[in-house]
Amino acid sequence: MTAPLPVSLPAMLTTLKAAGEETRLRIIALLTEGELNVSDLTDILAQSQPRISRHLKLLTEAGLIERQREGAWAFFRLAEQSAGAVAVRDLVRRLDRGDAQLQADRERLQAVREARAQAAQAHFSRIADHWDAMRSLHVPEEAVESAISEVLGAQQFHAVLDLGTGTGRMLQLLAARTERAVGLDASHGMLAVARANLEQAGLNHVQLRQGDIHALPVDRNAFDLVLIHQVLHFLDDPARAIREAAAALAPGGRLLIVDFAAHDLEFLRERHAHRRLGFSFEQMKGWLEDVGLDLVSHRDLAPPSPSADQLTVSLYLARDRRVITDLVPDQTLRAIA
Repeated sequence: MTAPLPVSLPAMLTTLKAAGEETRLRIIALLTEGELNVSDLTDILAQSQPRISRHLKLLTEAGLIERQREGAWAFFRLAEQSAGAVAVRDLVRRLDRGDAQLQADRERLQAVREARAQAAQAHFSRIADHWDAMRSLHVPEEAVESAISEVLGAQQFHAVLDLGTGTGRMLQLLAARTERAVGLDASHGMLAVARANLEQAGLNHVQLRQGDIHALPVDRNAFDLVLIHQVLHFLDDPARAIREAAAALAPGGRLLIVDFAAHDLEFLRERHAHRRLGFSFEQMKGWLEDVGLDLVSHRDLAPPSPSADQLTVSLYLARDRRVITDLVPDQTLRAIA
C-alpha cells in the first residue's frame, strides 16, 4: 500500500476549515459516490444554487474537489492528487453510513440518478435507429469486444483514456482492469448516456469529460492505454487525432484503434455522417509511425456473411517507443526516445 502523503500544518488547517461545515462535508460525502453537477447537488441538498455554488467554490479553492466544464454545465469530483483531498477521503470513510442525514442524502442521490438514467435512455432511443443500422453492417459487437480483450491481454492499467467514449461501453469493459479511467466525448448527449450507464454499473472511479479529440483537455504523458473506438471515420483529420492520442501516452504506453477497414459504401457519408470510408493498413501504420508509435498487433474481423454492403472491423495496437529509465523522488517519469 502506498504511504499517505504528508500534510503540512497550514495545509491541514485549510483542509479542516473547508471541510468542517455541515453542507460542505455532506457535499464531500456525496462526491465519494461519483461526480455531480450543481443542479444535482441543489436537488439533493434542497439548498439554493448560489449557496451550493459558494460551497463548491470554497472546496475547489482548498484543493479538495475539482471542477470540470462540460459545455454549459460543470461537474465536480473529489480531487485525486492533493494531500488534503486524501485526508478528507479518510475522514469520510470514518463517517457512520447509517447516519440519518447522510442516508437521506444518498437516497436523494439515487433518485437524481434514476431521473438522469431515464433522460439518457430517452436520448439513446432517439438515436437507436442509427446504432442498429450500423451494427447490422459489421461483425457483432460481442466479437469486437472479445477481440479487444484478447489483443490487450491480461494486463492491469494504471490510467486509461477512452476518446469518443459514446455510451461508455469501452470504459465498462476495462473498468475492472484500471485504477483510473477517463472518457472523453464532444457530445453532451452521449456523455449523459455514458454517465447513466456507468452509474448503473457502479463505476465511480471513472471520469467523463467533454472535449475536442483534436485538442485533448488531459495531461500529456499520463495514460498507459488510450483507446479510439469507432471514432476516426467521423473525423476530417484522423491523423491529428492520433497525434493527440499519442501525446497523452505515458512512456511505453499503448494505443488501441478500432475502426473500419477501407470500403466504398458511399451512403454512409450521407446517412450516418461518416467523413472517411474506412482506413487501409498502410495508411494506419504510416500515421502511427509518424507519431513515434510501433504497430505491435493488427487484426481484421470480417462480418459473418461477407458481401458488398458489409464492413470489416480492424484493430490496431501500437506502443510508444519511449522507455522508462528512472523514477525520481517526485514521481515524475523520465523517459528517452
